[in-house]
Amino acid sequence: MRCLPAALNAVPFPVIGSPLFIISNPKLVIAQCISGVVGAMPALNARPAEQLQDWLIEITEALATHNAAHPDQLAAPFAINQIVHKSNERLDHDMALCVKYQVPIIITSLGAREDVNAAAHSYGGVVLHDVINNRHAHKAIEKGADGLIAVAAGAGGHAGVKSPFALVQEIRQWFDGPLALSGSIATGGAVLAAQAMGADFAYIGSAFIATHEARASDAYKQAIVDSNSDDIVYSNLFTGVHGNYLAPSIRAAGLDPDHLPQSDPSKMNFGGDRTKAWKDIWGCGQGIGAVTQVQSTAELVTRLKAQYAAARARLCHVVGI
Repeated sequence: MRCLPAALNAVPFPVIGSPLFIISNPKLVIAQCISGVVGAMPALNARPAEQLQDWLIEITEALATHNAAHPDQLAAPFAINQIVHKSNERLDHDMALCVKYQVPIIITSLGAREDVNAAAHSYGGVVLHDVINNRHAHKAIEKGADGLIAVAAGAGGHAGVKSPFALVQEIRQWFDGPLALSGSIATGGAVLAAQAMGADFAYIGSAFIATHEARASDAYKQAIVDSNSDDIVYSNLFTGVHGNYLAPSIRAAGLDPDHLPQSDPSKMNFGGDRTKAWKDIWGCGQGIGAVTQVQSTAELVTRLKAQYAAARARLCHVVGI
């Protein structure tokens, strides 16, 4: 068993809810944490920027209240995602608030900065950086990240093309720290499989979109229920970085999902201008075939836990443990 930082060691069930642009909010984060998984949201979801402080207060107070009332069933810690890219003009402001409220876990994306890592470390925070290949993984750790999120093929939103087997295998050849795996994980059996490959946590996003607490439209949630991996399109048209999206939303925007043009990566933008694109074009991963209904976050996590226990029992039976 690997020795994890205290914040990660306190996660009751080995799942991190991925920060969902536009969709994640305090209501979802709190529900995730109370259910026993890490709840996460992008700092940029708080608009205007001043709202982030209100949200951090809401989350920290709600979790403290829960923990005081349930000392035998403590909530999981929460995470804030920071887009570490030159187009994010709010980064310094948002990180200052994370330091002020001592956010337990910082998830960094689209770049790695030593000063961001140092800011989190100043109060004992843990930094996880998401990567799509081994080269980026090395750079993240060299710049001070504590752990990695391996974003493999099939993940929702911005995703890589590497098989999870290859990506985890290559990272684990040199890195023994905290590792989460992202990519088509929507069942408890898949959570166990991620651990069997060498990850410490499963990183789940799309399944949480189809929950009552998620700030997504009813049409978006129902589209996830009605769709499967055949309905996922991989394109860089919408932000300049390749990602996975729901074909029905692309058609609704008047585009042909089978014949999308390529975008110029040099013009990629991750500030406020991309909000409309992500509101109309729905990011989603290939694992949604396992999502058969819109339900509460607590119900989803309960399902994952039951499937995880059943998968472990089957495995123990097969290997004769």
